[in-house]
Amino acid sequence: MNGDDLIRSARFRQEREADWQRLEQLVLAAESRGLQHMEFAETRDLAALYRQATTSLAIAREISLDKALLGYLEALTARAYLCVYAPQQRLGGLIERFFTKSAPQAMRRSWLFILLGFLCLGLGALSGYLLYFENNDWFYVFMPAELAGGRGPDATTESLRDVIYGHDSGTSGLGAFATYLFSHNTRIAIFVFGLGVFACAPAALLTYYNGLMLGAFYALHVDRGLGPDLAGWLSVHGVTELSAICIACGGGLQLGTALLFPGDRTRAEALRLAGRDAVKLALVAALMLLVAALLEGFARQLINDTGTRLVVGWGIGALWLAWFTLAGRERT
Repeated sequence: MNGDDLIRSARFRQEREADWQRLEQLVLAAESRGLQHMEFAETRDLAALYRQATTSLAIAREISLDKALLGYLEALTARAYLCVYAPQQRLGGLIERFFTKSAPQAMRRSWLFILLGFLCLGLGALSGYLLYFENNDWFYVFMPAELAGGRGPDATTESLRDVIYGHDSGTSGLGAFATYLFSHNTRIAIFVFGLGVFACAPAALLTYYNGLMLGAFYALHVDRGLGPDLAGWLSVHGVTELSAICIACGGGLQLGTALLFPGDRTRAEALRLAGRDAVKLALVAALMLLVAALLEGFARQLINDTGTRLVVGWGIGALWLAWFTLAGRERT
């Protein structure tokens, strides 16, 4: 750059530098406090000075001013652009919107896929239940040894009853079973969502298999006259936990359906659009698994009455359903 260019660049900066410094102060205020906490005059000046700075940047590029000045103006206008045009909602607002609007609306839009998830689990449970009574050796086919914890067709009725009501605190009791079951179901929920994109089949099969284990385990207790007792024990955390699996399965099926049947869109575009709701379903499932862990860790040990267990488990399930069906509806 020759002497004339340096003089022209210095004069250009001198004429406008005060406005740039003022814009930089306003940008710092907007970044630290947010536009909603700035005075009206400050926000008005921010918008006006931003437009002036973009004009200055265009002129500086046109007359090929020094690179340092161009870099400064580019960085300043980029920051000002984000302050003026970017969404101003903070993390708290995003979380509030998720709970009050976006999550329940996504659940309602995805009701068919979620229903398919419940159908896969229900059919698996029914199959496992019926196959057990056909031949109780099926129990060992469906139920991994580490998950059963020694509870199988060879166990006595009294030992099964004792662990349901917390009299057996050993590592082979239902406490160990519940811990392993939660860990197992969490992995299943992750897998059925992530693998759903592969033509839906892995998500549906994994959910069905989880139902097979549940059905066989329940059939074992029904065979010993402990069906209601186990239903109460499972209800405390199982209503929430198993529903989370079905919701995660619904999200996976939604992704897989978009990939298989993109319609007029490209597969990438269909997958992107389906992912908006599917990701919300995955977040809901994660939240429900967290609540299920708390219920399994505290409520299940504190409540030993079967009727109370049923009321607590299904009552919490009703609260989930109320959130999904009633929250986020537009007022008429």
